[in-house]
Amino acid sequence: MALYCIGDIQGCDAALGRLLDTIGFSASRDTVYLLGDLVNRGPDSAAVLRRCMRHGDTIRCLLGNHDLHLLAAAHGARKPSRRDTLGTVLEAPDRDALLGWVRQQPLARAHEHAGQTLLMVHAGVLPAWSAADTLAYADEVHVVLRSPGLPDFLQAMYGNTPDHWSDDLTGVDRLRVIVNALTRLRFCSADGVMDFESTESASAAPPGLLPWFDVPGRSTAGTLMAFGHWSTLGWLNRSDLLGLDTGCVWGGCLSAVRFGATLAERELLQVHCEQAQAPG
Repeated sequence: MALYCIGDIQGCDAALGRLLDTIGFSASRDTVYLLGDLVNRGPDSAAVLRRCMRHGDTIRCLLGNHDLHLLAAAHGARKPSRRDTLGTVLEAPDRDALLGWVRQQPLARAHEHAGQTLLMVHAGVLPAWSAADTLAYADEVHVVLRSPGLPDFLQAMYGNTPDHWSDDLTGVDRLRVIVNALTRLRFCSADGVMDFESTESASAAPPGLLPWFDVPGRSTAGTLMAFGHWSTLGWLNRSDLLGLDTGCVWGGCLSAVRFGATLAERELLQVHCEQAQAPG
């Protein structure tokens, strides 16, 4: 059995199909994790979702900010923007099945491989969170996504405050911080105050801010983490960190990592993508 992680697809189903062919994916023996932003901006979000649904537990997904945006648009909590390409889902004959599948997906996953833990999120984690915290907090949101309270939650999900974690947070404020960290985070301060303005590369951090993964004393530093979300960061390969958003929808690459006998053994596999949208 081979284990893979794949970065942001954003509705580029043709590229996903070519990448799965390139890696020689076999549904009978392999496990693939998709790191969120399955939909939007690319040409065929519905095809991506149908492909994931068809493969069941061999393609395992987590949700990114664009996937939550799809749910919000579907429930009238957010109007699609001019750059959105969600119509293939929202106008699909199997719309209800597609949206029902999306809301069943978590915001974080962990996989045990050769006695080691791989922790996966779409964007990032706050410095104080351990791997166990991350999974537990993600599950708090997942419970709401699957519940009858989803429409009300989506109405209240958007916003940049509170901008830091506290164990005392409750209700929507608590859930909003969790969502923002797991699906939107790039930069934060050394004490975990999140910034949502800058989308530059890690080398261009605004004054007083750091990439979330470079905060000293980060509690997840001893656990291998894989994430996407940050196309201006691109491919990042450190001993305990993998960044896999390589800008497929912008005309970059769609990237996969194949793990070997251990999580330290990694092979990068990529396919070049047709540009679906121009950055900006």
